[in-house]
Amino acid sequence: MEKRRVVVTGIGTINPLGHNIEEYFTNLKNGVSGAAPITRFDAEKFKTRFACEVKDYDYTKYFDRKEVRLYDLYTQFALIAAEQAVTDSGLDLEKVEKESAGVIWGSGIGGLETFFQEVKGFVEGGNTPRFSPFFIPKMIADIAAGHIAMKYGFMGPNYCTVSACASSNHAMISALDAIRLGKADIVITGGSEASVNEPSVGGFSAMKAISTRNDDPKTASRPFDVNRDGFVIGEGGAALIFEEYEHAKARGAKIYAEVMGGGVSADAYHYTAPHPEGKGAILSMRNCLKDAGVSPEEVDYVNVHGTSTPVGDPAELKGIAEVFGENAYKMNISSTKSMTGHLLGATAAVEALACIMAISQGVIPPTINCEEVDPQIDPRFNLTLGTAQTRKVRYAMSNTFGFGGHNSTILFGKFTE
Repeated sequence: MEKRRVVVTGIGTINPLGHNIEEYFTNLKNGVSGAAPITRFDAEKFKTRFACEVKDYDYTKYFDRKEVRLYDLYTQFALIAAEQAVTDSGLDLEKVEKESAGVIWGSGIGGLETFFQEVKGFVEGGNTPRFSPFFIPKMIADIAAGHIAMKYGFMGPNYCTVSACASSNHAMISALDAIRLGKADIVITGGSEASVNEPSVGGFSAMKAISTRNDDPKTASRPFDVNRDGFVIGEGGAALIFEEYEHAKARGAKIYAEVMGGGVSADAYHYTAPHPEGKGAILSMRNCLKDAGVSPEEVDYVNVHGTSTPVGDPAELKGIAEVFGENAYKMNISSTKSMTGHLLGATAAVEALACIMAISQGVIPPTINCEEVDPQIDPRFNLTLGTAQTRKVRYAMSNTFGFGGHNSTILFGKFTE
């Protein structure tokens, strides 16, 4: 059976660098940091008091007060990004065959804020069970996919992938496979997360996973830097319309890029730490290239997982050197988490958009804040430090790896007939 081609025909986002694609791409190119002191709660007693929040967010611009009671913040971000992507795609919803259109979404945690507030209310209320009837359906990680499908009447494949920070890559790879195999013609895919809250910041802080650079938040996310001290939590969502090529062609859709292939693997090593030699990452990247039918020499850009953790950054680069050989030093590499922070389950979707920008506009987003490259890291890598670089990009790869040893890689390509 010949695999059907899959293309990207619509994109949308709300994240720490902007409330839409235009703002996001502009700030990516300009190397803007999304980090700032936390405003979502009083963080005075926390070891980390900053994050990459969505700036100036006002839900009343998107939802009415009655409607929003059903939505945790992660679902709000999902619906906003999805609406942008659907509008951008130019889909005529009256003509779309709804049974062949689906939603495959990713979220690593789901409605953590909802869970926290409900449990807090239970404890503060003397353990009297006065839970909201919206508690469970508002909290569960799959509900964003359900709400998107309900909004557009899409009756095809509908579910959420949960694999920590790899979640939205797994969602996109699942969407790719669903269309390739004829189970859908259109899939709204991507991911969202809203984890700038007390249990998330406190929990990651207890693990010593996040930066404590409270004196200078904007430079805290510093992948590859010798003085990096952990990631910076981010929030937001990103959506992409994946569409079967002939279906897109028939309606005259604009095409941003082709979805070439995806790869997945497990470290089977540790529940939070990556394999020090990058074995799982290597397997994921090789599986992706094999699935795409693309050679390592053809890839021009890798958007790395690059979280700014002491262990993770050098391990991933070792894996890239192993997979790409000499091309590892010819291609561009960057970590956009230096700007957006780490959006956990939504991070792969936001970074997929960075790859699409690189392909469609010929601009590689930079890695900011790296003042002194870790001596463990081979100096031959082009880490796109400080400022964006221009180059023609035929293929762009994006890696995301999650707690539990989940590895995922997706490859986008410049569309040709």
